[in-house]
Amino acid sequence: MTSQTTIDTTGPGDKAPAAPSDVPQASGLRGHPWFTLITVAVGVMMVALDGTIVAIANPAIQKDLKASFADVQWITNGYFLALAVSLITAGKLGDRFGHRQTFLIGVTGFAAASGAIGLSNSIAAVVTFRVFQGLFGALLMPAALGLLRATFPAEKLNMAIGIWGMVIGASTAGGPILGGVLVEHVNWQSVFFINVPVGAIALILGLLILLDHRAENAPRSFDLLGIALLSGAMFCLVWALIKAPAWGWGDGKTWTFIAVSIVGFVLFSFWETKVKEPLIPLNLFRSVPLSAGVVLMVLMAIAFMGGLFFVTFYLQNVHGMKPIDAGLHLLPLTGMMIVGSPLAGALITKLGPRIPLAGGMAATAIAMYGMSTLETDTGSAVMSLWFALLGLGLAPVMVGATEVIVGNAPMELSGVAGGLQQAAMQIGGSLGTAVLGAVMASKVDSDLAGNWKDAGLPPLTPTQLGQASEAVQVGVAPVAKGTPEAIAAKIADVAHDTFISGMSLASLVACGVAVVAVFVALLTKRGENAEAGAGAAHI
Repeated sequence: MTSQTTIDTTGPGDKAPAAPSDVPQASGLRGHPWFTLITVAVGVMMVALDGTIVAIANPAIQKDLKASFADVQWITNGYFLALAVSLITAGKLGDRFGHRQTFLIGVTGFAAASGAIGLSNSIAAVVTFRVFQGLFGALLMPAALGLLRATFPAEKLNMAIGIWGMVIGASTAGGPILGGVLVEHVNWQSVFFINVPVGAIALILGLLILLDHRAENAPRSFDLLGIALLSGAMFCLVWALIKAPAWGWGDGKTWTFIAVSIVGFVLFSFWETKVKEPLIPLNLFRSVPLSAGVVLMVLMAIAFMGGLFFVTFYLQNVHGMKPIDAGLHLLPLTGMMIVGSPLAGALITKLGPRIPLAGGMAATAIAMYGMSTLETDTGSAVMSLWFALLGLGLAPVMVGATEVIVGNAPMELSGVAGGLQQAAMQIGGSLGTAVLGAVMASKVDSDLAGNWKDAGLPPLTPTQLGQASEAVQVGVAPVAKGTPEAIAAKIADVAHDTFISGMSLASLVACGVAVVAVFVALLTKRGENAEAGAGAAHI
């Protein structure tokens, strides 16, 4: 099966396309649609795996590198923030310089950054290279979709995107299991080293198979100031949320960063109306359904990613599970997302997106409420029930985002809308980890001293209390060496009970966010361009 690309250079009133004589032609393996699908799937698999595999490794990283709670948050926040801020820009880079080139650079850079993390011996280095992972991942993901769009004929593109989505879903589901095996039987570094051979395979396949495709009317300039304003605003916001528990919510530094963030967002919005080729064309948001879809993705990711962040610590540090056991306990969540996605797709096709999306977020809210009831001795069956319901609730939101965001965007902006959807999810994930992390830290700080005293434990100095609080925020009992067994047991009970109270409050906040998302989902509707933009949701 072969394919060719035709570049349209006609004006608005012309009908005849330009001769495709200077366009690269598929020949043998080069440009073959199905081999192209395999190649980009191998590359994107790394990014999908890192969405869940690293969560399993976080407790081991925190222990080995003696990292603080906020440091561990930045392992996730740095990656997702860099990915989110760069996605739309990366898509435009692909349009300008060719998706093949940006894909190969993204694969190589992502694998190299992964190897560098494995060689790191400080939390600062891990976070730094996680940021580089996010930047290279952003190059890789839009380029992969651009290659599929350019290679597959229209009648088979949806099938290709569906298979690609299954690969991403399987990678996401397999992340906790693979991460558990590697952390338990090798070390946490192996979670990152595994990307090196995968990246090498994707690079070799890419060099042999991928065919370059470029649009004639590609952008000639880049919104550098817009990128800087959006990046700065997001950084200040997340930094303020993470540091607020240590600084205090009434501290001037906290509100200074929040104020700078707000100013940054305002300036970004103003600049986007003036620049010739904006990073995000703001006229996209004139569509109420599209705007609702973007907000829905942010809210969904806040509840999902923020809640998932604590679950790994709950399973490993409170229940005492090994990493592989923790991964197995998360399988109902990711597994139900895979099972639920085709069911949700059929339902959305029949009913439109509004009811399935609202129902999905309602199920998510119920699941997060159920997770707020978890205790130190909750059984696996009950945990699996709530995890499975959460995955089943999230599936319609993932699938329906295509119709809501891309389908309600103008055809000429469908690629930007697809990047916007993924960026919204990444930003929501970063904010969810920060916001719910701040809720957890504040609750632990307010409860720990009282719980410690009520248990009859020896009083702690302010410094000792602060150190104990950091440990409890990740479910670790701050037991010093040589502590008598009876006292150590009391400390463990206090630590775990306090952690549970913080996780419960964070889960209730996530539940509230999901409830708000139910009403936002009611503003969505099927878009006129839904069929044409169906592939963009899987960027």
